[in-house]
Order: sequence, then C-alpha cells, then structure tokens
Amino acid sequence: MTRPIIIAPSILSADFGRLSAEIAAIDSAGADWIHCDVMDGHFVPNITFGPPVIKAVRGASKKIFDVHLMIAPADPFLAAFADAGSDIITVHAEAGPHLDRSLQAIRALGKKAGVSINPGTPENVIEYVLDRLDLILLMTVNPGFGGQAFIPAVLDKIRRVKALVGNRPIDIEVDGGVTPETAGAVAKAGANVLVAGSAVFKGGTAASYKANIDAIRKAAEAGRE
Repeated sequence: MTRPIIIAPSILSADFGRLSAEIAAIDSAGADWIHCDVMDGHFVPNITFGPPVIKAVRGASKKIFDVHLMIAPADPFLAAFADAGSDIITVHAEAGPHLDRSLQAIRALGKKAGVSINPGTPENVIEYVLDRLDLILLMTVNPGFGGQAFIPAVLDKIRRVKALVGNRPIDIEVDGGVTPETAGAVAKAGANVLVAGSAVFKGGTAASYKANIDAIRKAAEAGRE
C-alpha cells in the first residue's frame, strides 16, 4: 500500500515571536503535520525549545504534532513531551544505548514512536526495532541548524530503508534541505513524509506558505509518477 504524501513544516523556521499565529497559518495553508525540532545544545550544536513551548502552542492547530527529539538522553523527558501534546515522538538511534526501551516507553505513553538516524549512521541500526516503529526519520542534513544543503547520498539510504520496511505500516520521513527541487527525488526513493522549514516559511505570509507547501507537494507527487 502506498502511503500518502505528508508535508510537515518545521516550526524551527517560523517567527518565534508569533509562533501560535505561524502554526495556525501553516495549518490553513495546507500543512498535514506540524514538525517540532527539539535541540538541547548537547546532542546537537543548537538549543531550541522544550515541552512548555509545545504545550503553549498546542492549541494553535489540531493537526498532528510530529516532535523530533535531538536530545541526549531522551528517556527522562518522554513523559513531559507526551503530556505537552506530542502525537509522534521521535528519538535518535545515536542518542542512547537502549533504543528498543525508548520506543517501548513512547508507545506506553500512548504516542506513536519514531526513530531518527543521522546522515553518517547506517540504516541497519533500526533493523531489530522495526516492529516498534510508526515512523523512520532520515536526516538529509547534519542535525542542528535549519537552511542546510541536502545531502544526496541519503537517497540510497531511503531506498534501503524502504526495502527494510516492506509492507509494515511505517511512514518514512526526511528532514533537511527539502525544497521543490529535492522533493521529487526523496519521494521517488520511498519517503512519504517531507519536513521543510525555510522552504515553507520563506515569504512570511499565509499566501506564500500555501504556495510553498503546494509546490513541495506537487514535486513530491510528480516524483512518484
């Protein structure tokens, strides 16, 4: 079964002074999910926000909050992110020694569980946790900052992950450098969830957000043809 194309704008590129309004704007502009990049200044070289901010803006949209934890350790904070309103909680395979335990903990909180792997991490690290997963997030840039260039070598990894997943009901997500120019290639390789930050929020208006989301979706769908 072919999973639908999902566009998940990253609020990392939003105007944080108007964050609730920005989330409402991308919701109205056609976003399928709201992607929240959580960074701790330790696992990645940047600090963004934590559970209180997610809780504060949760009311701005009824769409799925797709929360990507770029933090280490992640386990002590899973309950707080669940309580804040996360729908999907994704942890990095590189962020702790007990990935299976982390995924079990996320599901025990009633949330969907995701795993993310960095560009230099081989996909075989997820082979034995596939049946714990709802989402696999492949970083197509090195995590930590928005606006980076797409790493083409990850396209082969997407294809291999797609083969690993087989018929399991798992979404394959890509994050980093997704634009109308790269969306077709990642969708053709097998990804169905596309995270885009600066490519969505450029222009700064609701009309530009809609045009940007539509352009990424059109390119992704064309890549599947």
